[in-house]
Amino acid sequence: MATTEFIAAIELSSSKISGIAGHRNSDGSMQILAYATEPAASFARKGAVYNIGKAAQGLTSIINKLEEQLKCTIAKVYVGIGGQSLRTVVNKISRMADTEVIRQELIDSLNDENLTYPIVNMDILDVVPQEYEIDNHLYAEPVGVTGTTITGKFLNIVASPSLKKNLEMSFGQAKTEIAELLTAPLCLGHAVLTENELRSGCALVDLGADTTTVMVYKNNLLRYLCVLPLGGSNITRDITCLQLEEEEAEQLKLQYGDALYQEEIAEGETPAMVTTEDGRSIQLSELNDIIGARAEEILANVWNQIKLSGYEDKLLAGIVFTGGASNLRHIENAMLKLSKMKKIRTATFVQDTIRGYHEEIRKDGTQNTLLALLLAGKENCCQPEEPKIPHIEPGKPVDIFQDDEDLKAQEKENRRKKEEEEKRRREEEKRRKEEERKKKKNENKPNWFRRIANLPETIFDDEKM
Repeated sequence: MATTEFIAAIELSSSKISGIAGHRNSDGSMQILAYATEPAASFARKGAVYNIGKAAQGLTSIINKLEEQLKCTIAKVYVGIGGQSLRTVVNKISRMADTEVIRQELIDSLNDENLTYPIVNMDILDVVPQEYEIDNHLYAEPVGVTGTTITGKFLNIVASPSLKKNLEMSFGQAKTEIAELLTAPLCLGHAVLTENELRSGCALVDLGADTTTVMVYKNNLLRYLCVLPLGGSNITRDITCLQLEEEEAEQLKLQYGDALYQEEIAEGETPAMVTTEDGRSIQLSELNDIIGARAEEILANVWNQIKLSGYEDKLLAGIVFTGGASNLRHIENAMLKLSKMKKIRTATFVQDTIRGYHEEIRKDGTQNTLLALLLAGKENCCQPEEPKIPHIEPGKPVDIFQDDEDLKAQEKENRRKKEEEEKRRREEEKRRKEEERKKKKNENKPNWFRRIANLPETIFDDEKM
């Protein structure tokens, strides 16, 4: 049976393009109805599309697979935008209040002016308003506060113009409508972080294939965002120096990778070895030396970004890892060695309850962004069916009451009454015309004849004569 109400979302990352559709249940959980994925290496790099034609082909394939599972047409999809050029820029705007009490109109004008803030070679994708300073006091909700001067602080999420343009062109060529272009890191943060982590402050680190996104939250607001051009695929490419194909290097990383590998070899024991597909043996310590070195570099850059945010000593909830590369063994301990954070956890799944497609939807952090986009969707993405107009042959009467006996009986009674009324009207019309005919005939006769004709019939009664 076809589904007529669902939300559809598409995530385009460096390694793959994924599509998902789901229905929000009455208990708040999300029921997965369809899922599809395809490789994206041929048209995307570091989260950005560089080949419009191939991206459109990939999108068309994903949409077709989803529609086949849903057994209906997808009208529009929610799309996540992210990538290497994504970052935040702070802007402050000051005004003198035109009234004693701060009104919503003034706040709206500050927001509108912020959108015109010039940033060289960057477009504003989203805005996260921070606190408002009114007469040297900070307010999260300034409307209704009395004051003479106000300064609005805005966190603008910006990116290269080509990031959004290429994405929109790809969907346009695929003839797929975008319901809303969502900032993927923002959706991810609200999907995997707890209320306590958002309020107390934490750094969310999304370790992807080609990029690592660092987000800093405090008091339920995003305070800093940066995308590093480093990820799990950098570790994989480093392993290829052992004369391995990239696919085999990825398998070895997943199977044996350890960010803090330490091997204790007793005297006379042989070091642990890994056998490659071509029969060669590689020391496990040599493999993990390569993995550990690159992992340390990525984590060092992450910690540096957290310090640049200015919140490294204010994050009471510590650091939260997510993403595919967060599955590397002992990555949390490696971060503990580099930073002064004492609380580090890995978010392998979203906070909301997800039902269905248990084999395809894995709890390893690789699909958290896709699920976050799905959870952020609000509108029905199903294409409504056009009403079918029945074909009527010319001249052939159609019984519109053929499926309703009561209506048929009522129509029959109405038809009988109408026929009786018509018969009575014709009889009255005939009688009226007959009287008019007689009247005209009498008017043409002599007066004495008309007087005789009008005499009572009793005068000529034979019995009385």
